[in-house]
Amino acid sequence: MLECPAAVTARMPAQGQEWRMGGQRAGFILCFLSGIIYLDHAGATLFPESQLTSFTNDLMENVYGNPHSQNISSKLTHDTVEQVRYRILEHFHTTPEDYAVIFTSGSTAALKLVAEAFPWVSRSPESSGSHFCYLTDSHTSVVGMRKVTTAMNVTSTPVRPEDMWSAEERGAAAGDPDCQLPHLFCYPAQSNFSGTRYPLSWVGEVKSGRMRPVSAPGKWFVLLDAASYVSTSPLDLSAHQADFVPISFYKIFGFPTGLGALLVNNRVAPLLRKTYFGGGTAAAYLAGEDFYIPRSSVAERFEDGTISFLDVIALKHGFDTLERLTGGMENIKQHTFTLAQYTYTALSSLCYPNGAPVVRIYSDSEFSSPEVQGPVINFNVLDDSGNIIGYSQVDKMASLHNIHLRTGCFCNTGACQRHLGISDEMVKKHLQAGHVCGDDVDLLDGHPTGSVRISFGYMSTLEDAQTFLRFIIATCLGSSGGHPVPQAGAGEAEATSAEGEAQDIPAIIGRCGLLTQEDALTDSGVCTDLSTAVNAMDLGPPLHEAARTQQMSLEKTTGVLDGDLGPHVVTNLYLYPIKSCAAFEVTRWPIGNQGLLYDRNWMVVNHNGICLSQKQEWRLCLIQPIIDLQRRVMVIKAQGMEPIEVPLEENSERAQICQSKVCADRVDTYDCGEEISSWLSKFFGRPCHLIKQSSNFQRNAKKKHGKDQSPGTTATLSLVNEAQFLLINTASVLELQQQLNSSDENGEEELFPMKNLISRFRANIITNGTRAFEEEKWAEISIGSLRFQVLGPCHRCQIICINQQTGQRNQDVFQKLSESRKRKVNFGVYLTHVSLDLSSPCFLSVGSQVLPVLKENVECYDLPASEKHQDVIS
Repeated sequence: MLECPAAVTARMPAQGQEWRMGGQRAGFILCFLSGIIYLDHAGATLFPESQLTSFTNDLMENVYGNPHSQNISSKLTHDTVEQVRYRILEHFHTTPEDYAVIFTSGSTAALKLVAEAFPWVSRSPESSGSHFCYLTDSHTSVVGMRKVTTAMNVTSTPVRPEDMWSAEERGAAAGDPDCQLPHLFCYPAQSNFSGTRYPLSWVGEVKSGRMRPVSAPGKWFVLLDAASYVSTSPLDLSAHQADFVPISFYKIFGFPTGLGALLVNNRVAPLLRKTYFGGGTAAAYLAGEDFYIPRSSVAERFEDGTISFLDVIALKHGFDTLERLTGGMENIKQHTFTLAQYTYTALSSLCYPNGAPVVRIYSDSEFSSPEVQGPVINFNVLDDSGNIIGYSQVDKMASLHNIHLRTGCFCNTGACQRHLGISDEMVKKHLQAGHVCGDDVDLLDGHPTGSVRISFGYMSTLEDAQTFLRFIIATCLGSSGGHPVPQAGAGEAEATSAEGEAQDIPAIIGRCGLLTQEDALTDSGVCTDLSTAVNAMDLGPPLHEAARTQQMSLEKTTGVLDGDLGPHVVTNLYLYPIKSCAAFEVTRWPIGNQGLLYDRNWMVVNHNGICLSQKQEWRLCLIQPIIDLQRRVMVIKAQGMEPIEVPLEENSERAQICQSKVCADRVDTYDCGEEISSWLSKFFGRPCHLIKQSSNFQRNAKKKHGKDQSPGTTATLSLVNEAQFLLINTASVLELQQQLNSSDENGEEELFPMKNLISRFRANIITNGTRAFEEEKWAEISIGSLRFQVLGPCHRCQIICINQQTGQRNQDVFQKLSESRKRKVNFGVYLTHVSLDLSSPCFLSVGSQVLPVLKENVECYDLPASEKHQDVIS
């Protein structure tokens, strides 16, 4: 019988109530205050409030000076740092007699140190030289070591995981036991891609010669990349004495960041070579000649400059808190694995009504034991035809449910290629198509470029797992129209029977109402259809037949799908003076060289100067700016606040220039003053400023995917994300409305009125008279006497789920659009004006005729290689 997560949680020590109070993370300020479901602990775990409090109190009660000085405060720092070194070694079950702790800026810096200091022997006519071997399922930072070895004329060899199992034969056949040629083998204790845990026994087997990554005589050293592994598991270095062990502390404690360490076996330390020396590393040196004597200890030799000593001191409080809340790493190991096992079993059992699986999981294990699998699940979501849904779409949908996960290849191209079937040629082809590591280009030619990863930490709960599973069901199997997906309730979180005995995982799956593949393929009547599975999850009723009938009726009466809506004209014009704030509707408005005059010329920033959008602060939509051209002011209104005025133009003598960023572009701005800053800070309840793009600064539109602007034209932008104008078509909105609107029992309620939907897409130009989504076939349009080039579709984000009148969220808008647009959430098209003559006033007006030119009618019109555009909403 498999143990449920709730039972493991119950074993945590009684003093761990901060960690788990009624199933909530009361002590974890990030999770608890924000209400998020955090599932990226393999990226960085979270920190508890008590850890910060303890560390802050320490700093307030003590003075810690530079440890390189000799005064009292410096001596306190030195002694405290040394005590932390002992604490680290104790945590890994070893002593200063066996290992040294070298503090670095992270595990990457630790790996770079090994690459540069290892006693490599270059290839020569007399010797084959050293070998650097690394498992292909290694982090980028491990693979990057080969650049150093290549410069030293050392052979680098990637080793596949499956090849390691035959390495024992190579060990026996290697011969020449007296050869001392140094080689290095690097492998991860836990794959940061899939969570696979590789045998720690490899350390001893490779070092002893019983297993060799390649057939080469000499002495093998082992680097065990433990950064991912030690975040949730104990590591006993007395049993597995790797020569080098790089770690990152933020993966264990969440805080501090930017601090790691290299644990070096003292038997290897004398072999390490040092080329550079920095402050604190020299016992003696001369400035006038090449004379340098390093300090005797390994740490002092390799810690160039002053270490981040306050962060090192913070580690002491991290260890204290971790042990107090959890009872130790063994408890964390069991707790996190059981959560992952539970989620894996449920997730792998989900299927569509036709029997097709909902996800494709990338794993080398079946989550049978924490010895072979860490608390990491890597997967891609599939549609009911077996096609992969791009990871960026999944990420956006997860954001709507307040679920934080990670997507891409996770800095592990080797594992990504192996699990996803991406060849070397495909990687190069994807690069040529514009895809680089870390972007959101998730599908190319129908093939995934990456995947989705969830991972658990010691503060993760059963509710986190169940909420994630509900999200997958709601997204893939469908939630009822207009009803939000609920969070897990306290009763649902209990995975034990009435008698208090832990249930096995299949029973838990049944209680959660998950549709399993076995159920879907039987005639038992249990979970054999979509509505049964959805109702069992308490996601609301399925889409009623009456709603489908109403939709068909609407299609017949409106003629959206089969006909036109009358003359093709501009029906509405909107500008958004303050980025992400409410729209200002006009009937006739001047055009400037950046688009509609004063459109997105201002933006609200936080105390650090970072632009706020509705993604972080939904209340922005409740701020109403009004442009008064005659008085040359912008009036700003909000409920409960007195109106305030801001001049349209800056006072060049008083303007305080500052720099900000919009979509990675640097922009020159100026602060609009303390009065409006106080007004905004009062409204939002936190420090904010209003800044305006400087009139002396010009920001040019980027060339997208090889598509040029019109000859002789370079579009300049305001604070928009992507383009000067965004156009949407009412026929497209109406089709979406028909798909969204369900009714109450009397068939009278309209949940998504047209004006409400239109406002969510935050467009400048609203047109009428075309078929749904015909605008995506346009190459150019004329509006009155003005000509515009169509740059491509607008790829939407979760802001379309926010009701612009109330700020309330409803994820059905994004989800329905995703379903209807074949998972590409495009809506509206970007425009830039062509050959605009500003010598005389130019205006856009409601009622102006719109004349489109189709792409097929434009000679040699270049389509973009990708439809990936950022949402203009801001």
